[in-house]
Amino acid sequence: MRSQQAGLRFDDSDDEIRAALEDVSIPTLLVSCVHMSGDASILDGPVRPGGAMLNEIQGYLSEEDKLAARELAFDVIRDYRDRGCPEPEPVDQSLVKKMMEFVVGAAVADEYVPMMLEELGLERLDTRADVSGNTGRVVPDDFSVVIIGCGMSGLLAAIRLGQAGIPYVVVEKNAGPGGTWYANTYPGARVDVGNHFYCYSFEPSDHWTEYFARQPEILEYFTAVMRKYGVDEHVRWSTEVTGATWDDETSTWVIDVGGPDGRETLRARALISAVGQLSTPHVPEVPGSFAGPAFHTARWDHGVDLTGKDVVMIGAGATGFQVAPAIADTVGSLTVLQRTAQWMFPNPGYHEPVGSGMQWALRHLPFYARWFRFLIFFPSCDAGLAAAKVDPAWEPQQTSVSEINDFARMMFTEWIESQLPDDPDLLAKVLPDYPATAKRTLQDNGSWLRTLTRDNVDLVRAGVRHLEADGVVDSEGTKHHADVLVWSTGFAYNEPLAPMTIRGRGGVDLREHWGTRPRAYLGVTVPSFPNFFCLYGPGTNLASGGSIIFASECEVRYTMACIEALLNGGHRTIEPKLSVYDDYYDRSQAEMRTMVWASPHIEHNYYQNDDGEVHGLNPWRLVDYWDWTRTVDLDDYQLQ
Repeated sequence: MRSQQAGLRFDDSDDEIRAALEDVSIPTLLVSCVHMSGDASILDGPVRPGGAMLNEIQGYLSEEDKLAARELAFDVIRDYRDRGCPEPEPVDQSLVKKMMEFVVGAAVADEYVPMMLEELGLERLDTRADVSGNTGRVVPDDFSVVIIGCGMSGLLAAIRLGQAGIPYVVVEKNAGPGGTWYANTYPGARVDVGNHFYCYSFEPSDHWTEYFARQPEILEYFTAVMRKYGVDEHVRWSTEVTGATWDDETSTWVIDVGGPDGRETLRARALISAVGQLSTPHVPEVPGSFAGPAFHTARWDHGVDLTGKDVVMIGAGATGFQVAPAIADTVGSLTVLQRTAQWMFPNPGYHEPVGSGMQWALRHLPFYARWFRFLIFFPSCDAGLAAAKVDPAWEPQQTSVSEINDFARMMFTEWIESQLPDDPDLLAKVLPDYPATAKRTLQDNGSWLRTLTRDNVDLVRAGVRHLEADGVVDSEGTKHHADVLVWSTGFAYNEPLAPMTIRGRGGVDLREHWGTRPRAYLGVTVPSFPNFFCLYGPGTNLASGGSIIFASECEVRYTMACIEALLNGGHRTIEPKLSVYDDYYDRSQAEMRTMVWASPHIEHNYYQNDDGEVHGLNPWRLVDYWDWTRTVDLDDYQLQ
């Protein structure tokens, strides 16, 4: 049977093929040619990518080399077409490694090869599906799972439970799937990870219309995947979990929910929290009151017409960075209050559509889509950790934390300065004074600074002192008139699971147990909370690269391995040993203290709690986290 990733057969004309090749990634194209022709000597030819960097998909090739590559590829593709588009022969692992190194123009360490082979899925697309280890195991009649949330992680968990034949119910507070992509409908909302990587590894999409898709298209993707796997039949929509309590006598979770039919209680042998870290909007407590329309970006009021209105937006992080360019030409005026500037990473293709030739290659050329995903993933995998690592001997730490971090700072600075050659006043406002990558670095194609140079837009570097009926008074005492107030102030990042109350063994309240230090073993399990699993939990968010979907696939596979251990062993409960839990937390915090995100020289860093500690981020290399979550070591757990 033909592999889905071997591409759809085609009979396009020579001219159509030539036109398509003008639009493709050349490194990806050439390794696809190896599959089509079986000729590995292509990798040793004169056209060789000179490296790879985030968002750079052409391998720094000259125009002459690109032309030569297209000519070579045209002959290969035409021959492949004329032979009827046969499914390529499998490629051995040593050649795949060579192909990896060709695509990125750099060495790929041996330890990364297994992870990348799994991601590529050249022989079997979904190797993460079956973790049972025992196809003959039986699911007891009283065994079921409740999943809290039908966002990206909850949907993934539901798919895996369904594939394993384990009964489940998903409780979702919204009226549809997608989580943050359902709730965040603000103007300009789009993903900041390349879409051909920001999708499930086993359900890739070759139909994205933009390289960094907007919210409606992402929501459409998750909705289609949900329906394909029949997850919608298991979801309780517009229903919220208010709390859950472990019943030790029956070894079940008792879950309190409220929805359209009132309040009720569910019972389950296992409970999966998939509420994520970005689900509860944060609106600061500010004195005074505003008389006009006011809303958080995650609760955008589309009934409010902004045409000609004076809008004040409080906050300009990742969300405000997208909102401002999207509304600037509609509003009468836009005043942005920003306490600290944001570092920006150059990405000229941030708003670019996926051309027809690229879409054709993704759909038709053997394994082209898989190699393009690899090209997006590998440069963003663990390379960013190097720039985030603190060198204690480096000075001054206030502006950069290492030589490579200083290089990143210079590169970002040059990008910002190049856009404002004649506006020193605005440059002083938008150029950060803290180390690069210390906060979320934003993808930028120039739209942000172009917006700030508009006559009707004003950037104010200040916080908020108080609200008045017709405006906002900033921390410097200046009043800004407003018809509409927009809070772009992020989420309750350091309060995971709020406002739910989760009570474990002996009635222990999880949020009280955590206090200001939320933590979990591998970000997933917590002692005294049997059969309870966190997805996108403490210590799993990514700040240096990769994709949160990749991290979620790791976490869900680990969760499924724990559940399968219960079933295969006939156990009632599974929970991590306290010593293992504490050791992982101590090691993670020790590692985190060596990273720029925990630097004491950064103000208003939402990654940090009030004590300057960072608990939401994963400080480890992705390759290590992937390895640790491939299987469950039962010696780390108490099983009853």
